[in-house]
Order: sequence, then C-alpha cells, then structure tokens
Amino acid sequence: MTLLARLDRLPLSRPHYLLLLIGGLGYTFDGMDSAVVAFLLPSAQEAWNLDNGQLGFIGSASPFGFLFGAIAAGLLGDRIGRKKVMMYALAFYAVFSVVAAFAPNYEVFLGARVLAGAGAGAESAIIAPFLSEFVPAKRRGWFIGALAGFFSFGFVGAALIGRFVVPTFDDGWRIAQIITAVPILMLLWWRRSLPESPRFLLQHGRTDEAEAVVADLERRVELATGRPLPPVPEAEVALPVRETPKVTLVNAMRFLWSRAMARRTGVIWLIWFVITFSYYGFFSWIPTLLVERGITVTKSFEFSLIIYLAQVPGYFSAAWLSERLDRKNTIAIYLAGSAVSAFWLSQMDTPVSITVAGAVLSFFLNGTYAGVYSYTPEVFPTWIRATGTGLSSAFGRVGSILAPTIIGLSYASLGFGGVFTMTTAVLAAGVICVMVFGLATAGRSLEDLTERGDPAGAAKEMTS
Repeated sequence: MTLLARLDRLPLSRPHYLLLLIGGLGYTFDGMDSAVVAFLLPSAQEAWNLDNGQLGFIGSASPFGFLFGAIAAGLLGDRIGRKKVMMYALAFYAVFSVVAAFAPNYEVFLGARVLAGAGAGAESAIIAPFLSEFVPAKRRGWFIGALAGFFSFGFVGAALIGRFVVPTFDDGWRIAQIITAVPILMLLWWRRSLPESPRFLLQHGRTDEAEAVVADLERRVELATGRPLPPVPEAEVALPVRETPKVTLVNAMRFLWSRAMARRTGVIWLIWFVITFSYYGFFSWIPTLLVERGITVTKSFEFSLIIYLAQVPGYFSAAWLSERLDRKNTIAIYLAGSAVSAFWLSQMDTPVSITVAGAVLSFFLNGTYAGVYSYTPEVFPTWIRATGTGLSSAFGRVGSILAPTIIGLSYASLGFGGVFTMTTAVLAAGVICVMVFGLATAGRSLEDLTERGDPAGAAKEMTS
C-alpha cells in the first residue's frame, strides 16, 4: 500500500528518536519497578514482621500481575488501539505504585504490587509492537533493540535508589515506590506527542486518520533532516484488503497455533520462556546462593551495580548486531553466550570471579532480550500483532514465576554448580530452537513478513 511505502521509506531522524525516548522512558520505569522490589523486602519484613513465605509472595507479585497485564494489553491493543493501551497502562501502574507506597498493611501492599505489576506488564507488552509499526524495515532491529535497552537504565536506577534512598530515610522504601510512580507525569506529554499507529488505523478502516499521521510524520522528518524526502518506492504487489476477525483470546489462540502460524508461535514462546526463566532464576537466587557460600560481597551495593551496569552494553550491542546478523542469529549468539557464562559462573568460587562471571551473564541475558523484543512483533500480522506479542511475553512470565521455585528446590539436591548447569541446558535448548526453526526478518517490511502467504491466508479462513 502506498501509505505504508511512504512510511517505510522515511530516514530515521528526530521524530523517530522522540518516539524512541517516549517508549524508552516507559521501559525505564518498568525495569525500575521490577528491580526495586529486591530493595524493599527487608523494610517490608521489618515493618510488618513478615515470614519468608510472605516475602516470597511479594517477590512474585509483580511477575504474576505482569502475566495478566501482558495478555490484556495485547487483546486491547488490537481492538481499541496501541496508544490508548500504552497510556492507560502507565496510569494504572503509577496509581497502584502510589497505593503500595502508602499501604497500611501487608495485604494492601501485596495487592497493590500485583496490580502495579499488571500495569507494568501491559505497558511493556504494548510499547515494542506499537513503535515497531513506525520504523523503516532496514532500521527496525536496531530501533526496537535500543528501545528495550532502556530497561537497563531502570535497573541501574533501582540500584541507586536501593543504595541512596531506601537506607537514608525512615520511610525510604515508601519513598522509593513514589519515585517509581513519577512517570504518571509523562501522560501529559504522551497525549500530545504520540500518534496512533498508521498500520492499526488502516487495519480498522480509518484511512483518513492514517493519512494524517503519515503526512505529519513526513513533514516533521523533512523539517528535521533539511532535505527532500526519498521517493516513494513502487509496491511490488498490491496487498489486498482482507476482513480480519475481531480479536478475542479464543480466536487469537486458534490463529496463533494454526498450521500457518504454529512454527512461528512455538519458536517465539519458547525463546521468551527460556530467557525469562534464566533471567529471573539468576537475578532472584544468585545473592542467596552466594551468601550461603560465605561470600558477603553479594550484599553490597557494588555487586548489584556492577551486575546491573553490564546490562547496558548487552542491550545496545545486540541492538547494533540485529541489523547486521539478523534477529534470529543475534538471539542465538547471545543465548549461547548466556549458556557459556552460566556454566562459567557455576565453576567460580571467589568474590571477584563470581562478580565478573555474573556481569558477563547479565550482559548476554539482556542482549538476548534486545533481540527478542525486536523479533517478536515482526512475526505476527498487524491485526493480531499486539495480542501475539502480549501472549508471548505472558508465556515468558510463566518462566519468571516458576524459576525461583524450581531453582530453589533444585539447589537442595544439585548444589550451586548444578543449578547453573541446569540453566546452561535450558539456554542451550533455546539456541538450537531459534537456529533450526527461527525466521529471518532483517530488512523485510512487516507486510512482507506477515501479510503475504500462509499467515494472511490463515486469517482469511477464520473470517469465513
């Protein structure tokens, strides 16, 4: 379609980078909320005299809420629009972060943490598919990988809050949660700056609105670059307008696991599970496992900060490689690096070597996430892109919920080395899966990847 060809031929410039910043700030605060809970637990335990079981529920609250938030965001994003879901999710998350900050008791705090997690999960699931629909094919891998890289800034921010805010004030743990709710102020900016996705608008027959969004973006790109826009390429084949079904959880699952889509869905879901299981298993348990080995360095601010800082080059190096080696190859390389690092970590027994191995593992795990965030929206058609991404992310969250329990139980029989050897095996399975069954996506338009051939045909069958 000419409108989408006009969109895809635009060079990356200031208007695109503004979208990157807007979405990136959302991911920064999502990451901060995920990481800051580790620094809240001791204060919550002291405030309400909690046992280990209750602390465990607090630790699982955000991932549990995230799972349902991701599912809801996907379904709503394909029905009412990406922009609306992104803004409502941010408001929902911020409001319940404030509720948690002023919680009078454990029960209110736990419930608020679950609901704040649902808001963060919804926002996290919608940002990547939303913004991927604005970016030209040849730069989409870098753009979405860099977007995911903002998570790392949130983790570093959480470490700084844990070091300088929580222990400094009497109610530092409550103040920390108010800080994580600050992004509600971004709603005023987002409402004015964010356009709706032209691809979503076209899919829902709102052609005039899509034309206005594309024309405005063209005007701003031309103004930012100071040069005439590239010519609009002729479409190779005109894509027919197909009636698509109204997205529900039932028909979404039916489509995603249809013969045409099952391979794509299976690969994406497995990658999300593998990386999220390994990530949360590592970050949830390594301090405890190392303390039991007598290494008190794990309690220090320096240890946490080194691990979190290693995320930054992990994300952005993978974003850079995604355009050069393809998304699936980048994911495989970083999963392999994670597997080797996990095994290396299992063999270490000194504070310095454990810190270095842990930082390298953090580098590769987060680099994998950069590739996965780029890859996931590309394999689903526009009419179900948000739902497909949300369900994939939600399935990954099953891994985050299971990992602490499985690793905790396994540690009793397998020990420190065995736990990380098991993580190595899980990561190796992910490498094999993505290399054998993954789809090459670099440099291809979203329509070329999803609107031609079998996936489009499967959608057509569902409407008949």
